[in-house]
Amino acid sequence: MAIRTFDVIYELLEDVEGLMQGLLPPKQVEHISGHAEVRQLFPIPRVGTVAGCFVPDGKIRRSDMVRVVRDGVPVYAGKLASLRRFKDDVREVQAGMECGMRVENFDDVKVGDLLEAFVIEEIR
Repeated sequence: MAIRTFDVIYELLEDVEGLMQGLLPPKQVEHISGHAEVRQLFPIPRVGTVAGCFVPDGKIRRSDMVRVVRDGVPVYAGKLASLRRFKDDVREVQAGMECGMRVENFDDVKVGDLLEAFVIEEIR
C-alpha cells in the first residue's frame, strides 16, 4: 500500500481518476471502414469459396474484420482469409475497385450479400 501526499486537491483528484481508469476494462468501439457487394462466386477446390466483389464505398483492408450481411441481417462475422486483386495478394482495396475475398471459416457466401469491413478500437 502506498501513501501519497498532495499539495493541491486537484492533484489528488487527477491521481484517483488515473488509478480508476487503469482498473476499468477498455471500452470497445466499432468503426466501419467499407462495404463490398458480392457479384460472383468462385468455388476453388481445397480452398473454399472466393467471392468476387465490388467496393462501392470506403476501403477494405486485409487486417479488417468482416461481417456478412444478407437481406439486411448479419449472418456471420469473422476475419478475412484472403484479399486479392486479379492474381495478386493486396493489403487494401479502395472504393470503385473490384477484388476477390475469402472469409475465414465461412463458405456460405451468396451473390447479393454485402460484406461490411470493420475495425474494433479499444478506448480506455
